[in-house]
Amino acid sequence: MPHLLVASFAPLLWSFQPCFTQPSFHSFWAVSCAWLLCAGRRSLTRIIQAGQLSHLKHYCSFHRFFSHARWNLDELGHCLLQLLLPFCGPILVGAVDDTLARKSGRYIWGAGMHHDPLRSTSNRPVLAFGHSWVVLSLQISFPFAPDKCWALPILARLYRKRKKSKLAPGKGGKLERKQVGEASPKQYRTRPQLALEMIQILASWVPQHTLRILGDSEYAGKSISRHLPRNVELTSRMKMNAALYELPPVKPLHRGRPRKKGKRLPSPLQMAKDPHARWRKATLRLYGHNVKVCYQSIDALWYSSSGQRLLRVVVVRDPRGHRRDDCFFSTDLTLRPTEIIELFCFRWPLEVCFRDVKQLLGFEDPQNRVSKATQRTAPLAFYIYDLALLWYAQSGHQLKADSLLPRQWYPQKSSVSFEDVLRTLRYATWQERIFGDPALDPHTRKILQPLMEWVKGVA
Repeated sequence: MPHLLVASFAPLLWSFQPCFTQPSFHSFWAVSCAWLLCAGRRSLTRIIQAGQLSHLKHYCSFHRFFSHARWNLDELGHCLLQLLLPFCGPILVGAVDDTLARKSGRYIWGAGMHHDPLRSTSNRPVLAFGHSWVVLSLQISFPFAPDKCWALPILARLYRKRKKSKLAPGKGGKLERKQVGEASPKQYRTRPQLALEMIQILASWVPQHTLRILGDSEYAGKSISRHLPRNVELTSRMKMNAALYELPPVKPLHRGRPRKKGKRLPSPLQMAKDPHARWRKATLRLYGHNVKVCYQSIDALWYSSSGQRLLRVVVVRDPRGHRRDDCFFSTDLTLRPTEIIELFCFRWPLEVCFRDVKQLLGFEDPQNRVSKATQRTAPLAFYIYDLALLWYAQSGHQLKADSLLPRQWYPQKSSVSFEDVLRTLRYATWQERIFGDPALDPHTRKILQPLMEWVKGVA
């Protein structure tokens, strides 16, 4: 195998060997290492150049690795889960969300116009052309940073728009090329349906664990909440005008079909506007800060979403009035209202993961025109992200002092970012490759030492 990275990274890659044939495993090993070493744009050709992979195989072999080779992303996610379980407790916390990978070009398979959350405002929604990926991650705190939570993606699905028979403008126009990869009515799945599919897969992998899934309001509907596996609990945001009900009476009051819901209860909005409502005060740890909040709690049915499953609903208010009232719910009735509020905040690390993978690993860079390659190349960046964090948790954190980049203008930084993880991995690699040779004389070592300081600044 090509020794492109530090030797301590190799055991992580060997754990994925059962997922590939021998030639494909060689390609996976080389691409993963070169992806981490590559600086700048991560198109596949740039990755091949950064790792000098053309010396190992013909460059077409690496393109065929994504477009034709026999391997499955879900199997990689299962192997990755086995590596992560030692860092988890009996209760697993996961998060589901979608992200936009912006693209350009008429021949990008599966791309379409999607809502762009970064450029949109509440009054002016903006659309962007690209891929919409639904991602399921595990939220884990590693021993090297026990106060920080990381989101490590396990499964990913490409959301494809429903196929339409729209013709290009002009006389006798053909089907638009930008429709390449749209889903037929049988293939079409909404984002919540894709999320539910991944939740069910992850729940089947860990039947002995309780899985708490966190999601935004898009993933709070009946597509998910009415089809959860037995070992899965959902915590999400609720609409303020949601219709809440009591449990139906145990004994039927009238002849006919038994009632499925009881008396109508006030909606979260009505609870918040009630001048006689009794608000409880608490100081909670939210997004790394101690925050004072007021809250109300009630156990009720949200029949339009979760059917006859009882939910614990929490209405939250900012006592300073800087934020609008909000509402959250959980299917796990063992959680206290304050725990539900704090638990929902653990969804945020997945947004940080999206930013890091896009900015530091080139998630948006591959320009694939084939179905398999499109659905494999970009998600591989998520697994490479996870492998880098696992390496740092196992051995890389011991090199933190050597690879630290001094920043006199940032003295208050105490946590570790993924940029630090990536810098440490590259520093350890070049330190081993350059100075690992015992025949290297002291004069040459002194000349090459400034190179290591330069490597620290390469992102």
